[in-house]
Amino acid sequence: MWYSTCVKIKSIQQVKNLANKKVLVRVDFNIPLKKGRVVSDYKLVRSLPTIEFLLNAGAAVILVSHLGRPKGKEKKLSLKPVAERLSKLMQKKIAFYNISTRADWIKLRTHLSVSKVGTLIMLENIRFLKGEEKEDPALSKKLAGLCDLFVLDGFGVAHRRAASVTGVARYVPSYAGLLLFEEVNILGKVMKSPKRPLVVLLGGAKAETKIPVLKKLLSVADQILISGGIFNTYLAAKGKKIGSSIEAPDFENEVLKYCQNKKVILPLDVVVGAEDGKSARPVAVEKLNISGKEAVYDVGPETVRMFAGYIKKARTLIWNGAMGKFEQPPYQYGTFSLVRLFAARARGRAFGVCGGGETVEILERLHLMPEIDLVSTGGGAMLEYLSGVKLPGLEALG
Repeated sequence: MWYSTCVKIKSIQQVKNLANKKVLVRVDFNIPLKKGRVVSDYKLVRSLPTIEFLLNAGAAVILVSHLGRPKGKEKKLSLKPVAERLSKLMQKKIAFYNISTRADWIKLRTHLSVSKVGTLIMLENIRFLKGEEKEDPALSKKLAGLCDLFVLDGFGVAHRRAASVTGVARYVPSYAGLLLFEEVNILGKVMKSPKRPLVVLLGGAKAETKIPVLKKLLSVADQILISGGIFNTYLAAKGKKIGSSIEAPDFENEVLKYCQNKKVILPLDVVVGAEDGKSARPVAVEKLNISGKEAVYDVGPETVRMFAGYIKKARTLIWNGAMGKFEQPPYQYGTFSLVRLFAARARGRAFGVCGGGETVEILERLHLMPEIDLVSTGGGAMLEYLSGVKLPGLEALG
């Protein structure tokens, strides 16, 4: 029995009377910033239906999110620019609160005690507090003390145990937001009865985060097209000289094992060169032998041609992670070529699912967002959910 049939989550829409209720909403506003400005507001836009539903129902809403991986309080990781962007999107004032001191909490509670219908508050980066990632009961209770109901709407954090995700859910009635509910249900249908062939494109730099997913998806997918850090790790495990290519040396044995599965489709050639794009050239994998500062930065043209053949036959497509270092020309061609084909195949001949911050960035750059059936707001969470892993955030709502 697949995981989606085992966990039943309740939607906030099931609550009959939200008037005058204080609702704490855990969103995923971990979005890219550049010089203090929001680069992509996709996650903000996707969260609007839940926020507006609650406000229209007469609730006061307190938004909680993290941003990045701060070590203590870091100004560059403040959520204030995010709050400002959300305020413009909604054309509504948002009260922004720091919660690092006892006085901050008292001020916030005072505000909530006199809050009116439609009040919207955003808290500062919750990871500025040490207790967040440790799922500290004290912090969980303090967050629960702010609200009557808790809503988890950030699918991107559903695979984490944290005070603002699983901790608070222990102390107040908890529900799924509209976004989370939609994503979980669509992904569940994809995995319960996918149209076949089911083809997965698995790339990205961080091999260590993709290896457990690769292992589990082997039992679900018809083909898994590998690139990026996982493939580099495989090459290293096979004794190939890969220069300064990103790999995960501690996982070489596992990667070697999984990549020998007949469902795993490995690149035929790669593009190597300097980090700045100089000396870029395609090299057949069998002839690969690089050293020094050069590295593998993309899949080659023969690989694109081969991967395209599998994509064209697929009826269900899942993609996470770039084929290479797409940010640096000319290493974008492999990723962009395959993503354009992926988009052309989706919304019709195949059902296409993508997820992850890097993935969203690529789709936005190529103006392909509307062409994909589901662009998930979760990256790691999406992959873990698809592979059948029980996500703590969803379990807390069950």
